[in-house]
Amino acid sequence: MNNIENKVVIITGASSGIGEATAYKLAQAGAKLVLGARREDKLQAIVNNIKANGGEAVYRVTDVVKAEDNQSLVALAKSAFGKVDAIFLNAGLMPNSPLSALETDNWNAMVDVNIKGVLNGIAAVLPTFEAQKSGHILATSSVAGLKVYPGCAVYCGTKWAVKAIMEGLRMESAQAGTNIRTATIYPAAVQSELVAGITNPEMAEAMRGLYDTYEIPAERVANVVAFALNQPKDTNISEFTLGPTTQPW
Repeated sequence: MNNIENKVVIITGASSGIGEATAYKLAQAGAKLVLGARREDKLQAIVNNIKANGGEAVYRVTDVVKAEDNQSLVALAKSAFGKVDAIFLNAGLMPNSPLSALETDNWNAMVDVNIKGVLNGIAAVLPTFEAQKSGHILATSSVAGLKVYPGCAVYCGTKWAVKAIMEGLRMESAQAGTNIRTATIYPAAVQSELVAGITNPEMAEAMRGLYDTYEIPAERVANVVAFALNQPKDTNISEFTLGPTTQPW
């Protein structure tokens, strides 16, 4: 069964980590990719690699904090491939620190990207999905969206918000009969650039040590995204928690 072939899938946060791995995974399964992130050089390289291997992909430089950038990604999908079937809201930041450090700029950045970025993506694609009475919205939360860890309070708050927003979307879509499916993914230590964004020295050292000990490849999450997208239209698997077998998260 391949329900992924010829699906048009938008991915945000597509320039590295989970987003990049998912782009390659879905391209191999025959999806047509629309990739968004802030770093054009990396997006261009990924699109070139996909095309070199016989796949189809386009990109647009995207800041998910800007509502219009999300809308432009949806417009690009329609102009390049004629439709949109799914969107994977994967952009995220994790500059953790104790609340007492008062890193308020980082707090605001996490709220903007991790929460508002998801809402902007939903807002950009929802009218299309409602009109066609089909669509799949996937989002990356975190195991930090299921439990709280010291030093990660704001990050956890943003990822709990993703859980709540996506669950509300699932229920509202079911009630409205729009056939829109959702999937929220809660990864533990998975290879990404999240740790590199931590500016607090103590937290950076602690998180780098944790990831160096446990992390598994980003492709493991890409496999889950593909599994969700491959389900029959009448089946919605709404939540996936995954992480290293050896990590007691």
